[in-house]
Parts: sequence; structure tokens; C-alpha cells
Amino acid sequence: MNPTDLHRLQLLAGNAQALKKEFAWHNVSASRLAALLWAVEDRTAAPESIRGMFDRIKQSASAFSSFRGLLSVALSAVLSLREDPEGRLNETMDIYEQMRDLKFKSSDYLVFAAFEIAENAEPARRAEAIERTRMFYEGMKANHRFLTSQDDYIFSALLGLSELPTESTLKRMEQFYAELKPEFRAGNGLQALTHVLVLGEADAGTIPRMMELRDRLKERKLRMDKDFTLPSLGLLALLPTDTRVIVDDIEQGFSYLREQKGFGRWSITEQELLLLVSGVVISRSVGQIRESVASPAVSNMLMSLVAAQQAVMIATIVAMTAASAAASSS
Repeated sequence: MNPTDLHRLQLLAGNAQALKKEFAWHNVSASRLAALLWAVEDRTAAPESIRGMFDRIKQSASAFSSFRGLLSVALSAVLSLREDPEGRLNETMDIYEQMRDLKFKSSDYLVFAAFEIAENAEPARRAEAIERTRMFYEGMKANHRFLTSQDDYIFSALLGLSELPTESTLKRMEQFYAELKPEFRAGNGLQALTHVLVLGEADAGTIPRMMELRDRLKERKLRMDKDFTLPSLGLLALLPTDTRVIVDDIEQGFSYLREQKGFGRWSITEQELLLLVSGVVISRSVGQIRESVASPAVSNMLMSLVAAQQAVMIATIVAMTAASAAASSS
């Protein structure tokens, strides 16, 4: 196994146990995402620091605010990694309200969309980024009225933060959707896949690489062509790494993490486990590539892939929780 991946998977497993204990009454998938966010920074989670940020959010937001929702532990984790967490929280809340003024609906997705803008746009450019986010979201909605919803807010923000032109990018997304629809089930997963492909500036070789990855993973009984994992399959295909190496990395990471406490078959689904392992592989690969790339534009594009993987995780956690709640109430 890649030594960096092994180190980060060890951190992930330990972080997950520590955060599960600290936030015992909160969504365990959100705690695992928080654990991943610290692990990919090569950090051992500090539950007391994350708890402090969690309490600060509670003090700053009303009882029914989305800032105190399902993903509050994950938000606390990512903020606690910043040099000025309270300042970033205040900026995120301000951007959130600006987006609400533009008719974006309150949700966990909007919280993280606002965070991405606060994190990646200079203050002078934030109004432009918010407006571009709105334009991308409305363009998606026009093309896929019933598929496009709040779970597309984060991807809209990532596209809004990019230098990609709005109209031609939306058109390219539709071309990908039409091309891939015969291969994959039409739905939210496929739409999210088109988002990551345009963010990663996919070329003519990306789709064949993705199909090769899909088939190689299936041979090892790992399915990343499902709704929740399909966008991550696209992200892996964007990495300039031999597909055999990528498949080995995913399989080895999956096997290792499956044996760790809290990651057995009765504790976590295969799809969520694959997302966590993919997050480790993608973050490490992007980090290695950035070290050898001088171009700021390429570097920014690569970092958008890491943010896209986090967006996939967030959407998956919310969707799985909603599905579980619906099943238990039926």
C-alpha cells in the first residue's frame, strides 16, 4: 500500500473513533467525514478543538439554523483546521445570508457552498462568485428541472469559483450527460459526474479511462458505478495515474479500512467506505501532482477535485440519512 495512504487511513480510523466518542449523539457519517478532513491534512483529530468550534457555532446560529444541522460536526472540523476559525465562520455566515437573498434555500448544502466561497474567493471577488454560482445553478435547473436541487449548491459554488465560462460549461455538461446516459443510470449521480468532469477539465481520454477503471474495479468486486460513488469514479479517472495503480490503491485501502474498528460491514456501507478511501487516494495524488506543477491555474483546478470529493461526501451523507429516516418512518 502507498505509505501516505496507509498513514492517512490509520489517522482516519483513529480520528473516527475519537470523534464518535466525543459526538456520540450526532450522525456517525458526519463524524467520519470530519475524521477524513483531519486525516488528509495529516492531523490527529483534536476533539476538544472541534467541540469548541461546535459550541461556537451553536452560540452564533439560531436553534433551527442549518449551521446546526446534520453536518455541524463536519463543519466544526473543517473550521477548526483554519488559522482564524471564528473569522471564517463569520464570513461563511455572511455569504450564506447573501445567497439566501438570491433565493437559495436554507440547507446543509448551502452552508458548505457558502464556506467554499469564503475559503476560496478574496473578499473583493465574493459577490461575483455568488452571482456565478447562481447562474450555474439556474443553468443546471433549466437543463434538468427535476434532477437539480439543493444537493447541487456546492458544485454550483465550485463552478462559480472557477474560471470556466458559464454557457459553454453548461453545454459541455449536457454533452457529457448525453454521452454517458447509455452507460449509467440517469439520475443525481450522473448529473454530479458531469459536474466533476467539467471541473477537472476532462479531455477525450477521460471517459475511456473511467470505463476502464469501472471495469477493473468490478473485477475486484468493488462497484463505483453506483449513484453515490459515480462522481468519485470520475474524479479518479481525472488523475494522471495508471488505472491499474489506482485500482490497487482503492482495493488495498478498502481492505485495510474494512478491518478497522467501526468500519466493518455492520457499521458502514460499501459505498461510504469507497468514498472515504477515494478521498484519501485523491487528496494524496493531487498533493503529489501539485508539487511537480508550476502553473497556478492547473494547481487551482487540481484543488477543486479535492473540494469536489468533499462535496460528493456531503451529498451522500445527507442523502443516506434522508433515505434511512424515510425507511424507518414507513
